Formats: sequence, structure tokens, C-alpha cells
Amino acid sequence: MKITRRNLAALAAAAVAASPQAAIAQQPASGEDLMKTKRDQMQANAAALAAVKVPMAVEPAFQFKA
Repeated sequence: MKITRRNLAALAAAAVAASPQAAIAQQPASGEDLMKTKRDQMQANAAALAAVKVPMAVEPAFQFKA
């Protein structure tokens, strides 16, 4: 099945439009709630990145120049 960029954009827009209550429910009420939510997201992202195994043969996408 081929998916074009336009089809993918339409699917993404439909998914966002289908669940507006979920987006509203995710917004915290106060600054402390926002900070806790962002901290939890960062910790979840860090755990997901730590779970990915990268072989030593992988080269970085940049060069160090002196």
C-alpha cells in the first residue's frame, strides 16, 4: 500500500480532529502541574532513548574540527 504525503497529512489531521477531548484533557491547570508533566515526559523520553542499542560502528552525523 502506497501512502503519499497528502494522504499522510489527511490521516494526521483526521486523527487530531477525532480526539479534541484528549488534547484538552492533557493541558494541566497550573504551572506546577505543567512542570511535573514536562518532567515526566522528559524522563519517559530519556528511558526510551536509553533502551535503544547503538553499535559502536555507527558514526556521528557531524565532524569535530580543531
